[in-house]
Amino acid sequence: MATLELRNVNKSYGSGLTDTLKNIELKIDSGEFLILVGPSGCGKSTLMNCIAGLESITGGAILVDEADISGMSPKDRDIAMVFQSYALYPTMSVRDNIAFGLKIRKMPQTAIDEEVARVARLLQIEHLLARKPGQLSGGQQQRVAMGRALARRPKIYLFDEPLSNLDAKLRVEMRTEIKLMHQRLKTTTVYVTHDQIEAMTLGDKVAVMKDGVIQQFGTPQQIYNDPANLFVASFIGSPPMNFIPLRLQRRDGQLWALLDSAGGRCELPLGALEEGLEGREVILGVRPEQILLASGNASGMPSIRAEVQVTEPTGPDTLVFVELNQTKVCCRLAPDVAPQVGETLELQFDPDKVLLFDAQSGERLGRLGKVRSPERSARVAQFKGR
Repeated sequence: MATLELRNVNKSYGSGLTDTLKNIELKIDSGEFLILVGPSGCGKSTLMNCIAGLESITGGAILVDEADISGMSPKDRDIAMVFQSYALYPTMSVRDNIAFGLKIRKMPQTAIDEEVARVARLLQIEHLLARKPGQLSGGQQQRVAMGRALARRPKIYLFDEPLSNLDAKLRVEMRTEIKLMHQRLKTTTVYVTHDQIEAMTLGDKVAVMKDGVIQQFGTPQQIYNDPANLFVASFIGSPPMNFIPLRLQRRDGQLWALLDSAGGRCELPLGALEEGLEGREVILGVRPEQILLASGNASGMPSIRAEVQVTEPTGPDTLVFVELNQTKVCCRLAPDVAPQVGETLELQFDPDKVLLFDAQSGERLGRLGKVRSPERSARVAQFKGR
């Protein structure tokens, strides 16, 4: 196990070109599982290759156990990588694929046999050792690729979108296998994916990337519940967070956000007025499961009546779509709720869970009743180093 730290890492492919990686700052403790997540082209695989030594960085430092490895060759970094394409040797048996790296290190044959047996038992591929990669399914090939990395017992494991070539059912199964494996081995792991479900279920820490910049770094719960900006809020979550443009109204020294529907109007209190907020374009963010069916006035939460436009039963829940402020809004309701199209529902919002974002910068302003001005939000973001 080892700690991994990236200090102000930059990567550029030439002068005058946009940097692929920009001032990357990350630190994970020994044994932690870090997820790098983001859309295609955001720089996550490039960052993975830089950690492995397959690409050089143009600025900053990469440290393992506080030792700078930035200038080391890949073979000297004691890091194992599992590629998206598996990269197995087609003419070798599964046994020889797993043992290949150990033979290169000139380990005794007895030790190699013991290590191959250990890894095969761990991954439940003992019955496949005599086969060639072409005789294996996608999931079996992925296990062999993982076994080859595991046999080295490195300080750090790197996984570059290892499940993207598998079908949906097998992807779920392998995701569970990877998590169980990490729980058993407790080895420091960095895992690249564009799948936000993998990010939420696998990682101890998550770094959300866009255009070579880390937008937010934290636990999956922090990323989900307290997204730093509109991009993070939209990328993490399925179904995604609802974004509703708001009209702000000042009354009695407070700002009120107005929600309109065909069935009526809802006023949401934004707390005490802060300078610079009035007149700004503001977007309300609320996750589908945070929109509730009204349970009467006892809760004291704001409510609004809205007409059902579409329903999508999924089994564990029912997705109901309504229109608020001329925007389609998804509500995730209980599976036994089956409203008809055209039916009117009374919906409630919990102010403690509703977020507000500045429409121009995308930065989060806060929660209802705890809203800060865009200028103050920018100062806070700058102070946190994002």
